[in-house]
Amino acid sequence: MALAAAGCGGPAPQATVFFASGADLQSIDPLLTVHPLAREVQRFALFTTLARYDSALVARPYLAAAWRWSADRRTLDLDLRRDVRWHDGAPTTAADAVFTLEAARDPATGYPRRADLACLTGARATGEFALRLDFCRPQDAFPDVLTDLAVLPAHLLGAVPHRLLREAAFNEHPVGNGPFRFVSYAPGARWVFEADPGFPAALGGPPAIRRLVIVVVDEPATKLAGLVTGELDVAGILPMHAALVRRNPRLAVVDYPILLTYGLVWNTARPPFDDPRLRRALTLALDRRAMVEAYLYGFGVVADGPVPPWHPLAVPVPGVPFDRAAAAALLDSLDWRTGADGLRRRAGRPLAFTILTVGAADNSLEQMIQADLAAVGARARIRQLELGAFLARASGPARDYDALVTGIPGDLALGYLRGLFDSRRLDEPLQYAQYRNPSVDRALDAGDLAEVQRLVARDLPITFLYHARGLAGMNRRLLGVTMDLRGQLATLQRWHLDPAAREGR
Repeated sequence: MALAAAGCGGPAPQATVFFASGADLQSIDPLLTVHPLAREVQRFALFTTLARYDSALVARPYLAAAWRWSADRRTLDLDLRRDVRWHDGAPTTAADAVFTLEAARDPATGYPRRADLACLTGARATGEFALRLDFCRPQDAFPDVLTDLAVLPAHLLGAVPHRLLREAAFNEHPVGNGPFRFVSYAPGARWVFEADPGFPAALGGPPAIRRLVIVVVDEPATKLAGLVTGELDVAGILPMHAALVRRNPRLAVVDYPILLTYGLVWNTARPPFDDPRLRRALTLALDRRAMVEAYLYGFGVVADGPVPPWHPLAVPVPGVPFDRAAAAALLDSLDWRTGADGLRRRAGRPLAFTILTVGAADNSLEQMIQADLAAVGARARIRQLELGAFLARASGPARDYDALVTGIPGDLALGYLRGLFDSRRLDEPLQYAQYRNPSVDRALDAGDLAEVQRLVARDLPITFLYHARGLAGMNRRLLGVTMDLRGQLATLQRWHLDPAAREGR
């Protein structure tokens, strides 16, 4: 694989950590990214966020050294640190935070979590390092989006029209203010970051490792080979490879909770998937427990709704059992009749459609879905796309698809539920299903996220397949690693190498 040539020369290669990503990071700009690892690189390596969750999932000061709520909790004043500098030497100020928030609120930008800022009515600097945020109603807690959206440099991006941020040169040569500096980017191959020796001690100080190289390795077998040979330090692995990794004394398996739900997303704006009864029939046909056992090797749980059970805000929701007979009976009742070829038709129209998915792997999951649907007379064609093409079809203005198999990244405040299911925001990047339900809109407005979970589980705009657990192989020479709901890189600054294992790297 020649990973040793991934831009990490210098006298101390043992101080470099190679971290595999299954796809390129899509964009290093936090206003534009849905890629989960890219968001972690932004939050924990290259940039800073106003606040950061601790291990107990409590929001703690970070770029904002302190904050105060008004008596009615509709105004939040934040005092920014004065010792955080952009890597070009400019200070990080309240103007940077204002620019970032205003760009995130502008629909032209396409920020995936714009819905989380719907109640933010104003962001302004009240001093060079003082920020004031105004909200449309009292806030129950510190806004989760402020722990996720990294602040960007206004002096470098402020003159770029928001609609053109995706094309900005900054995206390939970013200037951050976090514990790691950007070094280089080879499209589709690697991102290289280097520890910033001047990062403030109060924020954890300079990282213990010298360089972090994000290597794009899209083939699971190549990831596994890289772990075994020592060319990769951390790589996501397939569940089927976990036992093999555990047998290697130099490697460990890290199994951790994540906020990622996989689903079969129906385009509910396109017949026949606009009928919730049809969606229920097709859901009844899917043996999701078999998917968890055979595809995930048990590293996950069957999903009945959009929120994993290990999320603190999850509630019980009505489940749909695997019942092929019930699926067939429901299809019969909807006048989808089985022909001599085994395919169901209604008014001459076949129950046939295309499922879009990402990648170039063996489609094991998609093939299981395809086989289950075929057993009740529905023909699903699988079409694989590169990530960019997939997102263009799923999130583009035309929403040109029948169904998608995709992972849906979550957040700790369940803000993604609005992005997925608020029918007044059908242009949001995460609004794949194009789902319309006024009751869900009202529940979102009332902040009743438990009711949203129940309604969505009933209507099934998405057939939720499983809640995944994170699974990675890791070289035992790497110490200080904790992976949890905050992400894989949450403790990145504390990662260090076992001195006894450095020789021979």
